[in-house]
Amino acid sequence: MIKNERKIYLYSALLITLVVNSAKLMALNSDGIIARYWQFNIWEYGFQFIYNLTFCLVLLYLNLSDGKFFSGFRENKQYWKLYTFNTLVVVTAILLGSLIHSVWFGVLQFPGGRIRGYFARFLLSSIMIAVVIRLILLMRESRNKDLINEQLNSAYLTAQLQLLQEQLNPHFLFNTLSSLSAIVRENPPLAQNYIHHLSKIFRYTLLRSGNDLVTLEKELDYLNSYVQLIKMRLENTFQIQINLSENILGKELLHLSLQPLVENAVKHNKATLSSPLIVDIYDENKWLIIRNNLQPTVSEAERTGLGLVNLNERYRLQLCQEIEILQTEQYFTVKLPLL
Repeated sequence: MIKNERKIYLYSALLITLVVNSAKLMALNSDGIIARYWQFNIWEYGFQFIYNLTFCLVLLYLNLSDGKFFSGFRENKQYWKLYTFNTLVVVTAILLGSLIHSVWFGVLQFPGGRIRGYFARFLLSSIMIAVVIRLILLMRESRNKDLINEQLNSAYLTAQLQLLQEQLNPHFLFNTLSSLSAIVRENPPLAQNYIHHLSKIFRYTLLRSGNDLVTLEKELDYLNSYVQLIKMRLENTFQIQINLSENILGKELLHLSLQPLVENAVKHNKATLSSPLIVDIYDENKWLIIRNNLQPTVSEAERTGLGLVNLNERYRLQLCQEIEILQTEQYFTVKLPLL
Protein backbone atom coordinates (compact mmCIF):
# COMPACT_ATOMS: atom_id res chain seq x y z
CA MET A 1 0.00 0.00 0.00
CA ILE A 2 1.63 3.24 -1.09
CA LYS A 3 1.45 6.52 0.79
CA ASN A 4 -0.88 8.22 -1.70
CA GLU A 5 -3.35 5.36 -1.45
CA ARG A 6 -3.49 5.75 2.35
CA LYS A 7 -4.44 9.39 1.85
CA ILE A 8 -7.13 8.41 -0.65
CA TYR A 9 -8.52 5.88 1.87
CA LEU A 10 -8.72 8.47 4.62
CA TYR A 11 -10.13 11.32 2.52
CA SER A 12 -12.68 9.05 0.84
CA ALA A 13 -13.81 7.59 4.15
CA LEU A 14 -14.18 11.09 5.65
CA LEU A 15 -16.16 12.35 2.67
CA ILE A 16 -18.47 9.32 2.61
CA THR A 17 -19.06 9.58 6.37
CA LEU A 18 -19.87 13.29 6.11
CA VAL A 19 -22.32 12.69 3.24
CA VAL A 20 -24.28 9.83 4.83
CA ASN A 21 -24.47 11.52 8.24
CA SER A 22 -25.21 15.04 7.04
CA ALA A 23 -28.97 14.57 7.52
CA LYS A 24 -28.49 14.36 11.30
CA LEU A 25 -27.05 17.87 11.31
CA MET A 26 -30.48 19.11 10.22
CA ALA A 27 -31.67 18.35 13.74
CA LEU A 28 -29.77 21.45 14.85
CA ASN A 29 -32.72 23.39 13.39
CA SER A 30 -35.34 23.04 16.11
CA ASP A 31 -38.11 23.95 13.66
CA GLY A 32 -37.11 21.32 11.08
CA ILE A 33 -38.74 17.95 10.39
CA ILE A 34 -35.73 15.97 11.63
CA ALA A 35 -35.85 17.73 15.01
CA ARG A 36 -39.38 16.36 15.60
CA TYR A 37 -38.06 12.79 15.71
CA TRP A 38 -34.47 13.16 16.87
CA GLN A 39 -32.87 15.62 19.24
CA PHE A 40 -29.32 16.51 18.30
CA ASN A 41 -26.78 15.07 20.74
CA ILE A 42 -23.13 15.84 20.09
CA TRP A 43 -21.97 12.61 21.78
CA GLU A 44 -24.46 10.48 19.88
CA TYR A 45 -23.54 12.14 16.59
CA GLY A 46 -19.84 11.73 17.43
CA PHE A 47 -20.28 8.00 18.04
CA GLN A 48 -22.27 7.57 14.83
CA PHE A 49 -19.66 9.52 12.83
CA ILE A 50 -16.65 7.64 14.23
CA TYR A 51 -18.39 4.25 13.84
CA ASN A 52 -19.30 5.01 10.21
CA LEU A 53 -15.77 6.28 9.50
CA THR A 54 -14.26 3.11 11.03
CA PHE A 55 -16.59 0.96 8.92
CA CYS A 56 -15.45 2.72 5.72
CA LEU A 57 -11.76 2.39 6.57
CA VAL A 58 -12.08 -1.30 7.51
CA LEU A 59 -13.98 -2.13 4.32
CA LEU A 60 -11.40 -0.30 2.21
CA TYR A 61 -8.53 -2.03 4.00
CA LEU A 62 -10.05 -5.51 3.66
CA ASN A 63 -10.61 -5.07 -0.07
CA LEU A 64 -7.41 -3.28 -1.05
CA SER A 65 -4.64 -4.95 0.97
CA ASP A 66 -2.36 -6.63 -1.57
CA GLY A 67 -2.63 -10.41 -1.36
CA LYS A 68 -4.48 -10.35 1.96
CA PHE A 69 -8.07 -10.65 3.18
CA PHE A 70 -10.66 -10.03 0.44
CA SER A 71 -8.04 -9.03 -2.13
CA GLY A 72 -7.00 -12.67 -2.35
CA PHE A 73 -10.52 -13.64 -3.43
CA ARG A 74 -10.47 -11.02 -6.21
CA GLU A 75 -6.99 -11.99 -7.42
CA ASN A 76 -8.05 -15.66 -7.58
CA LYS A 77 -11.33 -14.70 -9.30
CA GLN A 78 -13.36 -16.14 -6.40
CA TYR A 79 -16.01 -13.46 -6.75
CA TRP A 80 -18.75 -15.28 -4.89
CA LYS A 81 -16.53 -15.37 -1.79
CA LEU A 82 -15.64 -11.70 -2.29
CA TYR A 83 -19.29 -10.61 -2.41
CA THR A 84 -20.37 -12.99 0.37
CA PHE A 85 -17.74 -11.84 2.87
CA ASN A 86 -18.31 -8.18 2.05
CA THR A 87 -22.04 -8.65 2.63
CA LEU A 88 -21.35 -10.34 5.96
CA VAL A 89 -19.16 -7.43 7.04
CA VAL A 90 -21.84 -4.89 6.11
CA VAL A 91 -24.65 -6.81 7.83
CA THR A 92 -22.55 -7.36 10.95
CA ALA A 93 -21.61 -3.68 11.08
CA ILE A 94 -25.29 -2.66 10.79
CA LEU A 95 -26.47 -5.01 13.54
CA LEU A 96 -23.59 -4.28 15.88
CA GLY A 97 -23.81 -0.52 15.37
CA SER A 98 -27.56 -0.33 15.97
CA LEU A 99 -27.21 -2.53 19.08
CA ILE A 100 -24.43 -0.47 20.66
CA HIS A 101 -26.21 2.74 19.71
CA SER A 102 -29.43 1.59 21.40
CA VAL A 103 -27.61 0.46 24.56
CA TRP A 104 -25.68 3.71 24.94
CA PHE A 105 -28.24 6.26 23.80
CA GLY A 106 -31.61 4.56 24.22
CA VAL A 107 -34.28 3.33 21.80
CA LEU A 108 -36.05 5.64 19.34
CA GLN A 109 -39.73 6.40 19.71
CA PHE A 110 -40.79 4.49 16.57
CA PRO A 111 -39.89 0.74 16.42
CA GLY A 112 -37.10 -0.33 14.07
CA GLY A 113 -36.15 3.24 13.24
CA ARG A 114 -32.54 2.90 14.36
CA ILE A 115 -31.69 -0.26 12.44
CA ARG A 116 -33.39 1.15 9.33
CA GLY A 117 -31.28 4.28 9.69
CA TYR A 118 -28.09 2.20 9.97
CA PHE A 119 -29.16 0.08 7.01
CA ALA A 120 -29.71 3.16 4.81
CA ARG A 121 -26.46 4.86 5.84
CA PHE A 122 -24.29 1.76 5.56
CA LEU A 123 -25.84 0.65 2.28
CA LEU A 124 -25.10 4.07 0.81
CA SER A 125 -21.61 3.98 2.32
CA SER A 126 -20.99 0.54 0.80
CA ILE A 127 -22.02 1.70 -2.67
CA MET A 128 -19.70 4.71 -2.52
CA ILE A 129 -16.87 2.57 -1.11
CA ALA A 130 -17.31 0.14 -4.02
CA VAL A 131 -16.84 3.07 -6.42
CA VAL A 132 -13.70 4.19 -4.56
CA ILE A 133 -12.30 0.64 -4.60
CA ARG A 134 -12.86 0.39 -8.35
CA LEU A 135 -11.14 3.73 -8.94
CA ILE A 136 -8.12 2.69 -6.86
CA LEU A 137 -7.89 -0.65 -8.70
CA LEU A 138 -7.92 1.22 -12.02
CA MET A 139 -5.15 3.48 -10.73
CA ARG A 140 -3.10 0.44 -9.74
CA GLU A 141 -3.66 -1.20 -13.12
CA SER A 142 -2.54 1.97 -14.90
CA ARG A 143 0.52 2.24 -12.65
CA ASN A 144 1.43 -1.40 -13.28
CA LYS A 145 1.09 -0.94 -17.04
CA ASP A 146 3.37 2.09 -16.89
CA LEU A 147 5.91 0.08 -14.89
CA ILE A 148 5.77 -2.84 -17.35
CA ASN A 149 6.20 -0.47 -20.30
CA GLU A 150 9.18 1.12 -18.61
CA GLN A 151 10.74 -2.29 -17.95
CA LEU A 152 9.99 -3.38 -21.51
CA ASN A 153 11.58 -0.28 -23.00
CA SER A 154 14.61 -0.79 -20.79
CA ALA A 155 14.86 -4.45 -21.81
CA TYR A 156 14.60 -3.57 -25.49
CA LEU A 157 17.16 -0.79 -25.30
CA THR A 158 19.52 -3.23 -23.62
CA ALA A 159 18.84 -5.83 -26.32
CA GLN A 160 19.32 -3.30 -29.12
CA LEU A 161 22.54 -2.02 -27.58
CA GLN A 162 23.83 -5.56 -27.16
CA LEU A 163 22.90 -6.40 -30.74
CA LEU A 164 24.64 -3.30 -32.08
CA GLN A 165 27.69 -4.08 -29.96
CA GLU A 166 27.75 -7.58 -31.43
CA GLN A 167 27.54 -6.12 -34.91
CA LEU A 168 29.99 -3.31 -34.32
CA ASN A 169 32.57 -5.06 -32.16
CA PRO A 170 36.03 -5.54 -33.70
CA HIS A 171 35.52 -9.27 -34.17
CA PHE A 172 32.37 -8.75 -36.23
CA LEU A 173 33.83 -5.89 -38.23
CA PHE A 174 37.06 -7.78 -38.85
CA ASN A 175 35.24 -10.83 -40.18
CA THR A 176 32.78 -8.73 -42.20
CA LEU A 177 35.40 -6.47 -43.76
CA SER A 178 37.80 -9.35 -44.38
CA SER A 179 35.09 -11.26 -46.19
CA LEU A 180 34.07 -8.15 -48.10
CA SER A 181 37.67 -7.44 -49.07
CA ALA A 182 38.15 -10.95 -50.40
CA ILE A 183 34.85 -10.86 -52.30
CA VAL A 184 35.64 -7.46 -53.86
CA ARG A 185 38.89 -8.86 -55.30
CA GLU A 186 37.43 -12.15 -56.47
CA ASN A 187 33.84 -11.33 -57.35
CA PRO A 188 32.78 -7.64 -57.47
CA PRO A 189 29.11 -8.38 -58.33
CA LEU A 190 28.91 -10.64 -55.27
CA ALA A 191 30.42 -7.86 -53.17
CA GLN A 192 27.53 -5.61 -54.12
CA ASN A 193 25.15 -8.30 -52.93
CA TYR A 194 27.14 -8.58 -49.69
CA ILE A 195 26.88 -4.82 -49.06
CA HIS A 196 23.16 -4.95 -49.86
CA HIS A 197 22.53 -7.59 -47.20
CA LEU A 198 24.73 -5.79 -44.67
CA SER A 199 22.83 -2.52 -45.11
CA LYS A 200 19.54 -4.38 -44.87
CA ILE A 201 20.60 -5.79 -41.51
CA PHE A 202 21.45 -2.38 -40.06
CA ARG A 203 18.32 -0.79 -41.50
CA TYR A 204 16.02 -3.44 -40.03
CA THR A 205 17.80 -3.28 -36.68
CA LEU A 206 17.74 0.49 -36.31
CA LEU A 207 14.50 1.62 -37.90
CA ARG A 208 12.00 -0.65 -36.15
CA SER A 209 10.95 -0.53 -32.50
CA GLY A 210 11.85 -3.70 -30.64
CA ASN A 211 8.49 -3.65 -28.89
CA ASP A 212 6.72 -4.16 -32.24
CA LEU A 213 5.26 -7.44 -33.28
CA VAL A 214 6.25 -8.47 -36.80
CA THR A 215 5.09 -11.31 -38.97
CA LEU A 216 7.25 -14.39 -39.13
CA GLU A 217 7.59 -13.81 -42.88
CA LYS A 218 9.20 -10.38 -42.33
CA GLU A 219 11.50 -11.66 -39.60
CA LEU A 220 12.63 -14.52 -41.87
CA ASP A 221 13.28 -12.07 -44.70
CA TYR A 222 15.59 -10.09 -42.43
CA LEU A 223 17.19 -13.29 -41.13
CA ASN A 224 17.94 -14.32 -44.69
CA SER A 225 20.22 -11.29 -45.10
CA TYR A 226 22.08 -12.18 -41.93
CA VAL A 227 22.38 -15.82 -43.01
CA GLN A 228 23.81 -14.74 -46.37
CA LEU A 229 26.63 -12.91 -44.59
CA ILE A 230 27.36 -15.96 -42.48
CA LYS A 231 27.41 -18.24 -45.52
CA MET A 232 29.77 -15.92 -47.36
CA ARG A 233 32.12 -16.12 -44.39
CA LEU A 234 31.72 -19.78 -43.33
CA GLU A 235 30.75 -21.13 -46.76
CA ASN A 236 29.77 -24.81 -46.66
CA THR A 237 30.50 -25.23 -42.95
CA PHE A 238 27.19 -23.57 -42.09
CA GLN A 239 23.71 -24.71 -43.09
CA ILE A 240 20.25 -23.47 -42.22
CA GLN A 241 17.14 -25.54 -42.87
CA ILE A 242 13.74 -23.83 -42.69
CA ASN A 243 10.68 -26.07 -42.73
CA LEU A 244 7.55 -24.07 -41.96
CA SER A 245 3.87 -24.46 -42.79
CA GLU A 246 2.58 -21.78 -45.14
CA ASN A 247 -0.22 -20.81 -42.75
CA ILE A 248 2.35 -20.07 -40.03
CA LEU A 249 4.09 -17.27 -41.94
CA GLY A 250 1.37 -14.77 -41.01
CA LYS A 251 1.82 -15.42 -37.29
CA GLU A 252 3.57 -12.76 -35.24
CA LEU A 253 6.55 -12.67 -32.92
CA LEU A 254 8.72 -9.97 -31.38
CA HIS A 255 10.98 -7.98 -33.66
CA LEU A 256 14.64 -9.15 -33.59
CA SER A 257 13.85 -12.57 -32.13
CA LEU A 258 15.60 -14.89 -34.61
CA GLN A 259 18.92 -13.18 -35.35
CA PRO A 260 20.28 -13.39 -31.76
CA LEU A 261 19.52 -17.14 -31.69
CA VAL A 262 21.35 -17.83 -34.96
CA GLU A 263 24.19 -15.58 -33.81
CA ASN A 264 24.48 -17.58 -30.57
CA ALA A 265 24.66 -20.81 -32.54
CA VAL A 266 27.47 -19.49 -34.76
CA LYS A 267 29.34 -17.88 -31.90
CA HIS A 268 29.40 -20.83 -29.52
CA ASN A 269 29.75 -23.82 -31.86
CA LYS A 270 32.42 -25.17 -34.20
CA ALA A 271 31.68 -25.32 -37.91
CA THR A 272 33.79 -27.51 -40.20
CA LEU A 273 33.32 -29.30 -43.51
CA SER A 274 33.29 -32.66 -41.74
CA SER A 275 30.95 -31.41 -38.99
CA PRO A 276 28.96 -28.46 -40.33
CA LEU A 277 26.87 -26.31 -38.03
CA ILE A 278 23.22 -26.93 -38.88
CA VAL A 279 20.40 -24.65 -37.71
CA ASP A 280 16.85 -25.96 -38.09
CA ILE A 281 13.81 -23.68 -37.94
CA TYR A 282 10.37 -25.29 -37.90
CA ASP A 283 6.96 -24.92 -36.24
CA GLU A 284 5.28 -27.18 -33.76
CA ASN A 285 1.97 -26.60 -31.95
CA LYS A 286 2.01 -22.78 -32.30
CA TRP A 287 5.67 -22.62 -31.29
CA LEU A 288 8.57 -21.64 -33.50
CA ILE A 289 11.49 -24.00 -32.89
CA ILE A 290 15.10 -22.92 -33.49
CA ARG A 291 17.49 -25.85 -33.03
CA ASN A 292 21.17 -26.33 -33.76
CA ASN A 293 23.45 -29.32 -33.42
CA LEU A 294 25.61 -28.90 -30.34
CA GLN A 295 29.34 -28.90 -30.96
CA PRO A 296 30.67 -26.25 -28.58
CA THR A 297 33.96 -24.51 -29.08
CA VAL A 298 36.89 -25.39 -26.82
CA SER A 299 36.66 -22.06 -24.96
CA GLU A 300 33.29 -21.04 -23.59
CA ALA A 301 34.64 -17.96 -21.81
CA GLU A 302 32.52 -15.59 -23.91
CA ARG A 303 29.28 -17.37 -23.15
CA THR A 304 27.19 -15.21 -20.80
CA GLY A 305 23.62 -16.16 -21.65
CA LEU A 306 22.59 -12.49 -21.52
CA GLY A 307 21.11 -12.60 -25.01
CA LEU A 308 18.71 -15.41 -24.13
CA VAL A 309 17.86 -13.86 -20.77
CA ASN A 310 17.10 -10.54 -22.43
CA LEU A 311 15.02 -12.15 -25.17
CA ASN A 312 13.03 -14.06 -22.55
CA GLU A 313 12.50 -10.85 -20.56
CA ARG A 314 11.10 -9.09 -23.63
CA TYR A 315 8.63 -11.92 -24.24
CA ARG A 316 7.63 -11.97 -20.57
CA LEU A 317 6.96 -8.25 -20.40
CA GLN A 318 5.42 -7.74 -23.84
CA LEU A 319 3.44 -10.96 -24.32
CA CYS A 320 3.21 -12.33 -20.76
CA GLN A 321 4.82 -15.53 -22.06
CA GLU A 322 8.30 -16.97 -21.75
CA ILE A 323 10.53 -18.72 -24.23
CA GLU A 324 11.54 -22.33 -23.63
CA ILE A 325 15.17 -23.47 -23.69
CA LEU A 326 16.24 -27.09 -23.90
CA GLN A 327 19.76 -28.50 -24.16
CA THR A 328 20.65 -32.14 -24.74
CA GLU A 329 23.92 -33.82 -25.66
CA GLN A 330 23.11 -33.45 -29.36
CA TYR A 331 21.02 -30.27 -29.68
CA PHE A 332 20.44 -26.81 -28.30
CA THR A 333 16.80 -25.78 -28.78
CA VAL A 334 14.86 -22.57 -28.20
CA LYS A 335 11.08 -22.36 -28.56
CA LEU A 336 9.40 -19.02 -29.30
CA PRO A 337 5.63 -18.53 -28.83
CA LEU A 338 3.76 -17.35 -31.92
CA LEU A 339 0.69 -15.13 -31.87
